[in-house]
Amino acid sequence: MVMIRIRARLLAVLLATVVSGFAQRGPIDQQLTFAPHHPSGIYDVGETVGWTVTPGPVTPTYAYKWTIRRNNAVVLKEGKLDLSSGKDKIEITGDQPEMIYVAIEPYANLVVDADATDAASPAAQPSAGGAGSGATSGYVGGNTGRNNGLYAVGAAVAPAKIGLSTPRPDDFDAFWDGKLAAQAKVPINPVLTPVQTDVADVELSMFVLDALGSQAHGYLAKPAREGKFPALIQLQYAGVYALNARGAAQHAAEGWLFINVDSHDKLPSDASGNIPRNYQSVGNTEREKSYFLNMYLRDSRALDYLLTRPDWDGKTIVLTGGSMGGQQSLVLAGLRPEKITAALVCVPAGADANGDLHGRKAGYPNWPSDNPDVMKTALYFDTVNFASRIKAPVLAGMGFIDTISPPAGVWTALNQIAVPKEPLPMIESEHDNLTPQKGRACPARTREILELLVKGGEYTPGGLKP
Repeated sequence: MVMIRIRARLLAVLLATVVSGFAQRGPIDQQLTFAPHHPSGIYDVGETVGWTVTPGPVTPTYAYKWTIRRNNAVVLKEGKLDLSSGKDKIEITGDQPEMIYVAIEPYANLVVDADATDAASPAAQPSAGGAGSGATSGYVGGNTGRNNGLYAVGAAVAPAKIGLSTPRPDDFDAFWDGKLAAQAKVPINPVLTPVQTDVADVELSMFVLDALGSQAHGYLAKPAREGKFPALIQLQYAGVYALNARGAAQHAAEGWLFINVDSHDKLPSDASGNIPRNYQSVGNTEREKSYFLNMYLRDSRALDYLLTRPDWDGKTIVLTGGSMGGQQSLVLAGLRPEKITAALVCVPAGADANGDLHGRKAGYPNWPSDNPDVMKTALYFDTVNFASRIKAPVLAGMGFIDTISPPAGVWTALNQIAVPKEPLPMIESEHDNLTPQKGRACPARTREILELLVKGGEYTPGGLKP
């Protein structure tokens, strides 16, 4: 009976934990609403960048302060919200091509008793990392996907004129052309292992390919019929995990010869593969030892293999991915520009890695800016330095309050591409894992383009919408 009671209590605790977990996944309350002066979020140099702030939809229970930063790094202006009249404004003149990032942070509870206010006001000092980086516990709500009381808004000032923060290395092309030439001497030696799938009329396999210094792995899926098919290569977001085999099969059911490339030298069905969790820091002081060297070469090797397949239509190769997958897509489009039809990326990471040294907050892979060797090495793996080699049209979605793939870097990469491209601003979006509901425009636009291309259509990038 004692054991039964103990087990009953444990079950109750587990159920309470589960219920609590589900509750935390509900909508995050917002005490503030922001209306940008320009609905597009885009301004010219010399214009007033701003937002009208009103309370709601939840009644405010905190007092807020705000900090405006250029490229989320250089503090330009600070203040406090005064909503006593029912609204307030946050404004600044955009004086150069830049991204404007505003962090709005709670600093006190709205209570009558001053002593109670002081006691209930945990410090939430703003920091260069953006909303969420300097907060302490005690506040809830917000619009950054963190439920810690923090808000952020963003705007672009003449974003098509944002240039490189750091010069491209003179030997960049020679370095990468040499690596591709060395890999070309390595036989691909493809090994395919059939994989069962419940998706009808599809053939699914795992592949292993020999690359320079490692092996490339992933899933290959194709329609189970004779014919030649357009190709879609998916590159993966950051982390170490098993790939989605059924998702690969579903793309094949749509008519694609589909290749899903694992970012790591491991089986795509393996959730860990003994890959270090901090892989992005491995070898970050030497370009010959950087973890991203073999990652990028594996991506190129997957393309090599695709080109040998008789069931490829000989015409269409589309690259797609989000975050680090977008990073790899832009890199591969630059490494192998003569082969790519289009690159469709959402919140691509890996841009402007030296930004912290030049008044721009850098994001993933978050290489330390206080190490000169790291910063020198980073230039050989930064998407902005591959971008000028790209010859295919590019769709790139960027979140204006994204702190993982900062928008200044995404714009910088796009601005190096000489062919037509389609920037897709998502002015309310943090990174897609934090505010997925605000970043839906990019995967929706990607699907629209893929539906066109799989039927033999041609993608013509759209311009910015006013």
